[in-house]
Amino acid sequence: MSREKLIIAGAVLLGLLGVLVYRQAKKDESIGAPTTAAATEYPTISAPDDIDKISITNGDKGEVVLEKVVDPNAAGAAGADGGPPMHWVLTGPVHAEANQQTIKDLVANLKDLTVASRIDLRLDDEVRKEKQLDPAHAIHVVAWRTGSKKVDESFGKSGPAGQLVMVADKPDAVWAAKGFSSYLYTKEAKDFRDKEVFHLDEGSVSAVEIVNSHGKFAFTKGDKWTATFDKKPIPRFDPEKAKDMVRIFKSVNAIDFGEGKSLADTGLEKPEAHLTMHLKGDDKNYELFIGKISSGTDRYAKRVDREQIYVLSNYTADYLTSDVSKYQSSADAGAPAATARPKGDAGKK
Repeated sequence: MSREKLIIAGAVLLGLLGVLVYRQAKKDESIGAPTTAAATEYPTISAPDDIDKISITNGDKGEVVLEKVVDPNAAGAAGADGGPPMHWVLTGPVHAEANQQTIKDLVANLKDLTVASRIDLRLDDEVRKEKQLDPAHAIHVVAWRTGSKKVDESFGKSGPAGQLVMVADKPDAVWAAKGFSSYLYTKEAKDFRDKEVFHLDEGSVSAVEIVNSHGKFAFTKGDKWTATFDKKPIPRFDPEKAKDMVRIFKSVNAIDFGEGKSLADTGLEKPEAHLTMHLKGDDKNYELFIGKISSGTDRYAKRVDREQIYVLSNYTADYLTSDVSKYQSSADAGAPAATARPKGDAGKK
């Protein structure tokens, strides 16, 4: 190749490299980088700890609304401020009791949020989507105190500088937030709810009865657990298995809810199993019905004294629907049980 052609080829290559460098620089500009700014220019993204309403919209997954209301179960008591005791409930997408610790952790996280820096981003539609700051992907959080909006912000991707965030009154600016715990905000609606079915003192449980399609079990606690099946002692009864059952049901949580389902839909109109727990010094019986399978092998369930329909894991429900072998030592597991009753007798005594 002649000298002139080499010079021309080199010039063309340099030109191409220049174009590539320019394009990369523009791409980097759109991706964003921290810029220097006075801390006094940073917005406040934290919420006070006395907020009483929170709305969380996780992209296109719908809105969860949480509100602090007077606790009807603490009538006559006084709250920390001298007023009536308050607690959190869900008001959207369903009306339900909230898990108080979950909301306490959420409020604490909102209180601790700070801005670390401003991010240089050209906010066109493509960048908003890439950075998950568009309505279909952003985590939109709004919090109020006595009707006054305290925060209104949308969180996007997390990166080296922090969690990207936009505040409603500065719609063209992007900031890096510190302290944002995304798992507190991205839960499904059911995971903000109170899933507790029973919370009892295990040591106070003195007797348990289970009625299912196989027959009637009766467990009694003396120096150790004893058991009968249809009024006859269970052969090779294993007290440890009774203890396991009590340990599960004294503090059992649902894995989901049968929202919108009727008793007939869930098999709870004619339950397949009926649990009754007796506590020392307590005249109240703690009762639970087990219904049909909800999905997979999990089952619907309902406390006798509540309208709420729960879903329990198969591992939990199996203690109430099994035959006598469930409570025998391994040597007898699978041994023939007493004659089974027809299904549908579980709710009878």
